[in-house]
Amino acid sequence: MTTYEALLLGGRSGVGKSTVAWEVSELLQRAGVAHCLLEGDYLGQVHPAPADDPRRSAITERNLSAVWANFAALGHRRLVYSNTVSVLESDMFRRALGGDEARIIRVLLTAGDATAGERLARRETGSQLAVHVERSGLAARRLEREAPPGTVRVDTDGRSVAEVAREVVAATGW
Repeated sequence: MTTYEALLLGGRSGVGKSTVAWEVSELLQRAGVAHCLLEGDYLGQVHPAPADDPRRSAITERNLSAVWANFAALGHRRLVYSNTVSVLESDMFRRALGGDEARIIRVLLTAGDATAGERLARRETGSQLAVHVERSGLAARRLEREAPPGTVRVDTDGRSVAEVAREVVAATGW
């Protein structure tokens, strides 16, 4: 029986999920650890949302299942996945990756309002900065309340991407 593993990197907007995921991937590559990297934001981007799936969770799961099937067919068994609420979606990942065989590692990246706001101001150069800052704060509070037991929290305030990524990789045991 093959066991699949998924590292779910979650956290508010501006916390550094995508950047940390790329650095985690680089560290794993240097260590010779086979893995796949997916940016979750791209799996459910459809407008308008399907009428029967307004939160886009069903289309995200369908796309995740399809992409993972291709990775698994190539012999891969480890996934690094970044998305704001990924740490709240363990059941979806178990279904998409192989049911009860899947090992889920949840890491919640955290950052204070000032850090997240500063990072978002560098990234959001269009008309959506205020919206993203507000959503980021709401997401941070929700994730703090709802992250399941066993979720590893890694603070990103005042730390380098490499330092954060090393702590994330250590949490995986890979």
